Amino acid sequence: MPEETHIGARLRKIRKRRGLSQRDLAVASGVSLSLIRKLEQGTLDDTRMETAHQLAVGLRVPTSSLLERDDEESADDTAGQWRPLRQAVQIAALHEGEAPTVDGVRAMLPEVRAAYFDNRLGELTGLLSPLLRDADALGDTTDARDVRSHLLQIAGSTLTQVRQYSAAETALRRALDDAPDRLRAAGIIATWSWLLVRQGKLAASRELATRWADDVEPRLSRATPEELAAWGWLLMQASAANLRDNRRGEADDTMRLARSVAVLMGRELPRGTERLTTWGPATVRYKAAERHIVLDQPDRVLRAATRPGGLAVSTEYHRHRLDVAKAHVMMRQYGESISVLTEVNVNAPEWLASQRYARDILSDVVAKRRTLTPEMRTLADAVGLPM
Repeated sequence: MPEETHIGARLRKIRKRRGLSQRDLAVASGVSLSLIRKLEQGTLDDTRMETAHQLAVGLRVPTSSLLERDDEESADDTAGQWRPLRQAVQIAALHEGEAPTVDGVRAMLPEVRAAYFDNRLGELTGLLSPLLRDADALGDTTDARDVRSHLLQIAGSTLTQVRQYSAAETALRRALDDAPDRLRAAGIIATWSWLLVRQGKLAASRELATRWADDVEPRLSRATPEELAAWGWLLMQASAANLRDNRRGEADDTMRLARSVAVLMGRELPRGTERLTTWGPATVRYKAAERHIVLDQPDRVLRAATRPGGLAVSTEYHRHRLDVAKAHVMMRQYGESISVLTEVNVNAPEWLASQRYARDILSDVVAKRRTLTPEMRTLADAVGLPM
């Protein structure tokens, strides 16, 4: 069997990517250590499907991924900051000690959501990693799957933000498997579509969001606000993928429909007890401004620039402010760009530190300046820009 398709080679590659020893994998999968060693050493060319499945369960990957070549490499995490969260979603672990309860895990959700919405990413990782282990031990009751799905979606969104794409995909796939209803599933798909855009998989993102938008389209005469929010977000994700894939007509059509849904809402729907995003006219304005960055229309971004007013400042708002900073750079208004980046750094320092987009914007400013102000140096440290 060729080396690149040999199950042992695939097993070794994924195991190392997960940061597991052979002994760790034996414990997680229930497959004997000696068999794992023989497979990885190539002394066994094949194994039973049941064994491959056990190994895949232990590694949190589809069984087919052990049987097919996969050239994707995990994203950089040189400091190992995100390793605990990656492992919590990717590696099956045995739970030791007192068994967790659904009520106990659910009681932690408000604290997890608060850290997520406040962009306290380090704290969020510390909360999520052990809580996901507990959620894994809850079994497969409806309540257990519900709370686990919610935690996994938060993990998938967080891992996407910090460019841990392989782990993010695992988290979202698992979240979708456990989703208790179509609304939760639609929210997970919207996050997954965003992940695919971040990976440059524009056709896949477009097709996924469009298919689900068609499936969940409600009857407007009786649609609930939550149904409109789920549908609207899928439309916006489809529009974003279409626009970046040079399908301007389809992008315009889906964004126009998303705007209509927002107008029908008539107000900004705050984050509920389960939804991870706001929805309404303000959110659509943020996304509409983003379109003008893609279309090289910075003046229109600045004309459309908005402030949150009485709304809670959301991650979508912070992304919008980065678009405003980028538009200032495109207009050669470097001081204004620095002011916007400084504002975001004050309001969401941990989030900004994980944004490559912010680093690229600041790099463009630095390249145009002979000397750097103290404010620029502070921002360079905040986003990890080499000086």
